[in-house]
Amino acid sequence: MDELEKALSIALTGEARAHALQRFQKQMAKWGIALPKAEPFALDFGLGKFESIGLVESWIANEVDAGYCGKYLFVIDGQTCPAHHHLSKHESFFIVQGRVRMVLDGKEFEMKPGDILAIPPQSKHCFTGIGPALLLELSQPCVIEDNYFEDNRIPIGGNYRKRDCSR
Repeated sequence: MDELEKALSIALTGEARAHALQRFQKQMAKWGIALPKAEPFALDFGLGKFESIGLVESWIANEVDAGYCGKYLFVIDGQTCPAHHHLSKHESFFIVQGRVRMVLDGKEFEMKPGDILAIPPQSKHCFTGIGPALLLELSQPCVIEDNYFEDNRIPIGGNYRKRDCSR
C-alpha cells in the first residue's frame, strides 16, 4: 500500500467528504489559490470529529525516492491537526493564507501569512485554524509510519496498535 492509500484510510467519505471538499474549494477560489490536479481529501484522523479535529490535504508531490514532499494543509476556524511528531521527517510550514495557533514542543504562538516554521524531527507539534487557514508543507517524504500521534485512538501511524477504539 502506498502512502497516499494509507492516508486515505482515515479520510472522510460520502456526504461529509463532499461537504468538506466543497468548503475547501470555495475558500481556495475566494483566495485565488491554484490547486494541484490531484484530488484533495479530508481527514478526521479516524476520530469522527472533523469539525474540531481534522484538515483537508492537497498533495502536490510525495517523491519518496527523490526525498521530498509538498502539500497544502487547510483547516477551518477552530479545527486542529492533532499533536504528533515524526522520528525522522523534517518539515517546514509556510502560512499562505489565514492564521494558525501553532504549538511546537509545548510553546504556543500565532502564525500569519508569510510566516515560516521549520520543525525538526522528534518535535511535537499541532496547529489550529484561527479562521480558515492554508499552510504549505515542504518536507522530507510523507511516510505514514513516521507519524506518532499523542492521541492513541488515531488508527494510523507508527505508534498505532490494532485494538477496539470507540469513536
